[in-house]
Amino acid sequence: MTPIQPQPGIMEIALYQGGKSQIAGHHDVLKLSSNENPLGVPPLAAQAIADAAMGSHRYPSTDHAELRAAIADVHGLEAERIICGVGSDEVLQFVTQAFAGPGDGIIMTRHGFSMYPILTHMAGATPVTVDEADRIVDVDAILGAVTDRTRIVLLTNPGNPTGTRLSDAELLRLADGLPQDVILVIDAAYAEYAEGYDGGAALAASRPNVLMTRTFSKIYGLGGLRIGWGYGPQEMIDVLTRIRQPFNLSVVQLAAAEAAVRDQDWVRTCADLNAEQRARLTGALRQLGIACDDSDCNFVLARFADADEAAAADAALQDAGILVRRVAGYGFPEGLRITVGDKDGTGRVIAALTQWREVGK
Repeated sequence: MTPIQPQPGIMEIALYQGGKSQIAGHHDVLKLSSNENPLGVPPLAAQAIADAAMGSHRYPSTDHAELRAAIADVHGLEAERIICGVGSDEVLQFVTQAFAGPGDGIIMTRHGFSMYPILTHMAGATPVTVDEADRIVDVDAILGAVTDRTRIVLLTNPGNPTGTRLSDAELLRLADGLPQDVILVIDAAYAEYAEGYDGGAALAASRPNVLMTRTFSKIYGLGGLRIGWGYGPQEMIDVLTRIRQPFNLSVVQLAAAEAAVRDQDWVRTCADLNAEQRARLTGALRQLGIACDDSDCNFVLARFADADEAAAADAALQDAGILVRRVAGYGFPEGLRITVGDKDGTGRVIAALTQWREVGK
């Protein structure tokens, strides 16, 4: 009897490992391992969640019209060109599933989002990984990897876990340099933390082969609800909508996201706090002799002398009840990704690392 076999590529998928949330022996754990908003859920969204929960016996809308209208209104976009998903991950899955398959190539950078190879293998396509230059996306490396089998380029901008951002000029050069039949996906999950950056919206509005994805998991504080969206040319959105399940978002998700996106005062408050504490954390790390790039996200990638020193720093932080993210799987065995917290949280991180440095002297 022939054994049941999965589709090509499925067994190439490595299981995703999320950030830890507990430390044995610690009850006051400061979780800075998953890039969550330290201010939590927006108050207006919290109220919307409570109100919508009472209508959970009803099916949600299938067109997400009210949420798409709210996103369009806030960002100055066309609602008809917006698609919503279960986190931006699902929108990324839509595009890889719809436009790539066996024999096709999907380009990603060395330190790109860890879901990219998974989504590529799910589609049966082949991941093509290109190097970055000093932890910044290398446009020439991407363009040099394009072949007649290339279907999609998946670009995290700003990057995770690097925190670095490709300039608008370089992003435009990349879009201009790609063949028209290759889709450029600009994964802008952290766009709200990058001052003066539109997340690729202008390119997605003007190009037939550019898709921008965004999320409610980061600055909007709704990671536990899993809501994201994409924006691109009408023809592409129409294709993606054909494979979107009609009830992929619940009444609670839709109500929470609509309330959150309309609360732009909250967004500005969160962005200001993040900028302040990110600068504080970055400065303290450098004073301690720990390398880090300027970040456009809500985290900082701390780079130690080697993997052993990173492990020692991680252990010291855990002893202090602080969880950060080891990022060896992203190509940084010497790195720790530290989410930017509130004033007290940043102080705890700095104090723990300062004490670790002093003990090690």
